[in-house]
Amino acid sequence: MTTAMDQSGLEPGSARIEAAERPPGWFTLTMRTRPELILAPVLLVALISFWEWSVAFLEVPKYVLPPPSEVAVALYRGLYAGFFDRGGYWLHAGITVGQVLAGFVIGSGVGLILGTIISQFKIVEATLRIYLVAIQSLPKIALAPIIVLWFGFGMTSKIVIICLLTFFPLLVTSMAGFRAVDPERLELMRALGARPWQIFWKVRLPSALPYIFAGLEMAAVFSVVGAVVGEFVGAQMGLGTLILSMNAQMDTAGTFSVFIILSIVGIVLHGLLRYVQRKVLFWSPKEAGNLGS
Repeated sequence: MTTAMDQSGLEPGSARIEAAERPPGWFTLTMRTRPELILAPVLLVALISFWEWSVAFLEVPKYVLPPPSEVAVALYRGLYAGFFDRGGYWLHAGITVGQVLAGFVIGSGVGLILGTIISQFKIVEATLRIYLVAIQSLPKIALAPIIVLWFGFGMTSKIVIICLLTFFPLLVTSMAGFRAVDPERLELMRALGARPWQIFWKVRLPSALPYIFAGLEMAAVFSVVGAVVGEFVGAQMGLGTLILSMNAQMDTAGTFSVFIILSIVGIVLHGLLRYVQRKVLFWSPKEAGNLGS
């Protein structure tokens, strides 16, 4: 008795087995492991298309809400200018990014060091708690005019403003991280005869690192905000001054293009922090899963 064969000369069952064993394509594999790599660009394209269509359909004036095509033209015009052209974006972006990085490193570094020291001594924490709460309650952005008055219109005042905004996230999260250490792990280290500095490096610091990186991510966002606010209050150059100048000229498309640059700066800084976090916290189950994907 002959076996039924399909047109290709293979049994129907074997064809189904080969189809089942065939590795999934790029789209299917990506949707299973990293769906955001596809869904995020699709969402962006959909939002931009809806924005372009709605502005044209509703006949919204360009000085109120420009279409994305106008924003893209303004962005190209600003990036096409020379690196040292005061009317372009490169020079202003370089100054703003320099202020962001300097303020982020200094402010978060000081906050991390003080948070670490305060959390190790209960009497210091109890003594300074009321003062920390009082200082943290102050609106840092409202202090910007005074800081500019003290330090002038140069980069120093902008860096001080950024330091104030990035200091407290690291101070609070580091103190919370060191307080969240499992007491049983500390007792085990003491029972094994570990010295205080060994307990700190082997137990306290690794347990606090997830909290510290959470504070760094918040500080990264605040650093960009602080730089722009400082330039709003008083500055001669920077992306914040470009926004003020374009608003005065009713150049809404140019203003939106500067917003895009600021968003890119924040995304890049956040991405760098995430990369460092995956390398440092490789032992964390969540980070290990991200590395595996």
